Amino acid sequence: MVWAISIPASTANLGPGFDSIGIALDKYLEVDVEIATEWQIDNLSNNLPDVPNPQDHLIVQAAQKTAQMYGMSLPPCHLEVKSEIPLARGMGSSASAIVAGVELANQVLNLQLTSHDKLKVATIMEGHPDNAAASIFGGFTISSGGEDGEIHIFHTYQIDASFVLFIPNFELKTEKARNVLPESYTRKVAAQASATSNLLIAAFLSQSFEQAGTYMEQDLFHEPYRLDLIPESRDIKIAAKKAGAFGTCISGAGPTLLSLIQKGTEEVFISNLNELFPNFELVPVKMNRTGIVVSKKKNASDLISPDEQMFFHKEVVL
Repeated sequence: MVWAISIPASTANLGPGFDSIGIALDKYLEVDVEIATEWQIDNLSNNLPDVPNPQDHLIVQAAQKTAQMYGMSLPPCHLEVKSEIPLARGMGSSASAIVAGVELANQVLNLQLTSHDKLKVATIMEGHPDNAAASIFGGFTISSGGEDGEIHIFHTYQIDASFVLFIPNFELKTEKARNVLPESYTRKVAAQASATSNLLIAAFLSQSFEQAGTYMEQDLFHEPYRLDLIPESRDIKIAAKKAGAFGTCISGAGPTLLSLIQKGTEEVFISNLNELFPNFELVPVKMNRTGIVVSKKKNASDLISPDEQMFFHKEVVL
């Protein structure tokens, strides 16, 4: 039996929604899993880490951690991995790998985990739920981890937005992006930043994208500190606005930037900016609405009947 696991990329924060807002993106990490006599990982595309020892691979570590948490032992597996998600670019590559590992253990060991179960496990390993929530549920998510270990989440697929990613040819490690942030904020700053986040959410849920774009660019939690780590980021925000973007923000911890634009204007928007920023690849991207998708195969090339396939996604909440 081979399990084919597909996990979407994600963007987080959207400016002021720091560590809580996530959107699943139409870029994917795909893993084919087959039980084997020893661990083996075959990279079938770019955007994947070179990890000689499978035990050091994040997918394997997440799978083994999940098995351990449920008191079980995971057998060795042969993994064939493909990815459209660039590493260390603020598109949730680590969260997607962790979610893939959680789902691997769920399938191989028949744990029958719910989406909330998977999010709890992924959050323990990731540290915060925003990217993992988007990858698991799909769509637009708002999530928060409580001190009791519970994860509170709202998600909806009823947001018909269009985005363009500015993906740079350089990396920015999340740890470095975290280290530039202040340890605390004044009450005045925190209140204003939280209010802006609330307005951003309301604008997205009401499909008021022009307003949403305005609030995307008014963050006080992290963007004022991280923009200087991303060369040309301030110039990109100005140029994107002139080219018609509602707003532009850092995707996750960066260095990718994300513009919210009018649907149907993607090609014109990109053509107007492409030559201005040669160190960035401009990529149109849609919101993913499925989250995790799993299908079973008899072998690496033959899919079983559709009635036997297992697809994991949530119904619309809003």
